[in-house]
Amino acid sequence: MEKVKLAVVFYSMGGTNYQLAKWAEEGAKEAGAEVRVVKVQELAPDSVIEGNEGWKNTVEATKDVPVATGEDIEWADAIIFSAPTRFGNMPSQMKQFLDTQGGLWATGKTVNKVVSAMTSAQNPHGGQEATLLSLYTSMMHWGAIIATPGYTDPVLFAAGGNPYGTSVTVGQDGKMIEDVQAAVKHQAKRTVTVAEWVKKGNQ
Repeated sequence: MEKVKLAVVFYSMGGTNYQLAKWAEEGAKEAGAEVRVVKVQELAPDSVIEGNEGWKNTVEATKDVPVATGEDIEWADAIIFSAPTRFGNMPSQMKQFLDTQGGLWATGKTVNKVVSAMTSAQNPHGGQEATLLSLYTSMMHWGAIIATPGYTDPVLFAAGGNPYGTSVTVGQDGKMIEDVQAAVKHQAKRTVTVAEWVKKGNQ
């Protein structure tokens, strides 16, 4: 069987979700997947970004990362989304990307994609679970197969125990509070494994 093709689609303002995306890439490659890491298009004006040092640094750090397109979604057997929470929802940048995939959805090209999601917030109860659920709602409309981590490995408890997807709290200094690297990699491997099952079943 050919390798599972995984797209890791992220939006990052302070660098956290870019790091989560890179860990997901590592985990998926360890599981034998072919991986594309892509960022959604930034919508905020340069004047706003320029006034925020962390945001500006992230834009610079990710300047060579390709911008996500519908072709990445069509190519992928599986997709991991990673985005911070915005008032308990996904950021507008991620929402716009999903909203512009109507053509793929209408032609049935989002059906049976295996999907999973990760997020971050400044507070443990700052909307992390709600953000993942908001993303998964769109995925239900896509006809995608949602592969959450649940409690499938003890590493999830060390990361805060979010069964919907890995989530991390980020302190005022911009550093992650929980140690989530192992949880992210486990989630990526689980997503690849489920995609393998689906791929085999379709052959």
